[in-house]
Amino acid sequence: MSEDQGRNSPQTIVTDEAPIAVPPVPAPLPGMLTSLPSLARWTILAMVSFVLSAALFLSHIPGALLLGPMAAAILVATNGARLSVHRVPYIVAHSLIGCIIARSLDLQTLKAVAHDWPIFLAIVLAVIAASSLLGYLIAKADILPGTTAVWGTSAGAASAMVLMAEAHGADARLVAFMQYLRVVFVATGASIMAAFVFNVEGGAAQEIIWFPPTDWIELAKTVAVALAAAVVGAKLRIPAGTMLLPMIATTTLHVLGYITIDLPEWLLAAAYGLLGWKIGLSFTRRILRHAASALPQVVGSIVLLMGFCGGLAFLLWWLKGIDPLTAYLATSPGGLDSVAIIAASTPVDMSFVMALQTTRLLLIILIGPAISSFVARRLRA
Repeated sequence: MSEDQGRNSPQTIVTDEAPIAVPPVPAPLPGMLTSLPSLARWTILAMVSFVLSAALFLSHIPGALLLGPMAAAILVATNGARLSVHRVPYIVAHSLIGCIIARSLDLQTLKAVAHDWPIFLAIVLAVIAASSLLGYLIAKADILPGTTAVWGTSAGAASAMVLMAEAHGADARLVAFMQYLRVVFVATGASIMAAFVFNVEGGAAQEIIWFPPTDWIELAKTVAVALAAAVVGAKLRIPAGTMLLPMIATTTLHVLGYITIDLPEWLLAAAYGLLGWKIGLSFTRRILRHAASALPQVVGSIVLLMGFCGGLAFLLWWLKGIDPLTAYLATSPGGLDSVAIIAASTPVDMSFVMALQTTRLLLIILIGPAISSFVARRLRA
């Protein structure tokens, strides 16, 4: 279905609970960019993305290469650009993020995680419990239906949560709004915390060589493995499989010594930009209208969840001596992809960060359906 067809679809939201009657919403009025040719709209998006990314980068904001394109995409999307990122380059970008995670994982880190598994499990379960409680309270107040509220507040990768929500009867549009809004809050908050609270200069922490000498054979091997795994994940419809399977495949081959993960900065910058565009372009005016009445409560739940995770980070620092920024990013409810991008540009223990994030995502995928069904049953009762 095309994006324009999606805009003109019926206004009845069907979930595994009672159907939700939504007042008819007229077709969106053309924005200032709607009448421009497609090439002109993409050009404007690229130019605004470059300007915002450069401004954030020169301001030493970590994650600038994600936040700049994200902000630019939101700006043009809400002004009638009507653009969308094709599924193929988005899958490629996701597979490269999986490679970034794989590059940071090694046997020593996995042994450390196995040694401290009770702490990992306790933190992950605490975050899942907090996000599920927030979802229940939102549904209990009749702000959003039960399964939609639970999946919308779930602290996992946004794209995976949208897919899981759709597969389990929730309204994927509202879940996408909640998830991507949280990504914006968490990614921005994590970048600000890193830059101004922990005094980490994301742009100046180390000199970035955009076009370094590259071992093209190792790069080709890495990309080939990642893309093959991503295709399998997409074909099997595994939630977040286009990122998780490349991560598993490249991690295994990297640890065994069959490949050397060598990703040049220009390639990563392109992947970051595509992910930012994908997130930002999801913010159509239609989705914003659907969620407008719930916006204060959704923002409140995001802030509460971020505060709760910040408290867990404090406990990690206090009880285990984990570096504060590492602990903050590890417990951050922003999802694998956005946290990976920010962690990759800051001096943190990325292996610890991504191990905790990955553990949480896998557990949510495993027990999320049971939680949403439980909440739905409780509300019906």
